[in-house]
Amino acid sequence: MVINMQKPFVPIIAGPTASGKTSLSIELAKRFNGEIVSADSMQIYKNMDIATAKPDEEEMHGIPHHLIGIINPDDEFSVAQYKIKATEAIEDILARGKMPIVVGGTGLYIDTLINNTEFLDYEKSDIRSTLEQRNENEGTESLWNELNSIDPETAQKLHLNDIKRIIRALEVFYSTGKTISEQRELSHINESPYNWCLIGLNADDRQYLYDRINLRVDIMLNMGLLKEAEDFFSSDVSHTAIQAIGYKELKPYIDGEKRLEDAVEKLKMETRRYAKRQLTWFRRYSDINWFMIDRYDKYELVDRVSALIDENRSTL
Repeated sequence: MVINMQKPFVPIIAGPTASGKTSLSIELAKRFNGEIVSADSMQIYKNMDIATAKPDEEEMHGIPHHLIGIINPDDEFSVAQYKIKATEAIEDILARGKMPIVVGGTGLYIDTLINNTEFLDYEKSDIRSTLEQRNENEGTESLWNELNSIDPETAQKLHLNDIKRIIRALEVFYSTGKTISEQRELSHINESPYNWCLIGLNADDRQYLYDRINLRVDIMLNMGLLKEAEDFFSSDVSHTAIQAIGYKELKPYIDGEKRLEDAVEKLKMETRRYAKRQLTWFRRYSDINWFMIDRYDKYELVDRVSALIDENRSTL
């Protein structure tokens, strides 16, 4: 990787849930006069505290955290909005002479930053409502055929029943004159303004990570996860927020359809599956620096990651 010495240095701490990203990042922030920029698509929401494992004030140790609890659960939040807000936070931290440390397990958010993905700026109008009305009158197949004639590359990737993405693809085209495929080609033209140092957390023994996940779920339940889930479902939530692991698995118990023990076991299983998907995503990065959390105690891990950061910064 060619390093541009003029670019600011920004480390990223990535990895699966329950791998210790939060704890590590806070210790690093203490050492390097840093602040945390979250890359977690669920911690972005207010009130969803226990299920998303948000650090509380005590855990933060006075380290400022950005992009945590900034929007309501009934609001939609896109990856394009994340890119804007994360970049603003990074620039603000750098301007104050501190080190931004990006931390999270949402691969799409991290991809967007590393690749400096650009998104078409289009103003929502009545185009979407018109397309939704057409879907009711004409059916999804008609809209898919229309998309296929405009942007066959995108259409062929979408299932006929994926009406949300079909409508969005048409909306983008009719709003901007550019297809989703053209946007994808244009989105990576400009290289990133930062020198990223990508640090990944994993475990040699997969069961070690799974045991940490199971323990985390038990701790969350003791902290009041069930009450938080009940409150969550009693209010309006967005399509994105409702995907949060930790709530939907408990809903059958809340609705009286399943025993608590069964719902909790389902929650643990889904969290383990999510961790596996996260690891699959992050393994795609050829330049990620992996650290196995079952090889070191907390302080040795901090020392080793700190040494890597120092080494990378010294080359700039």
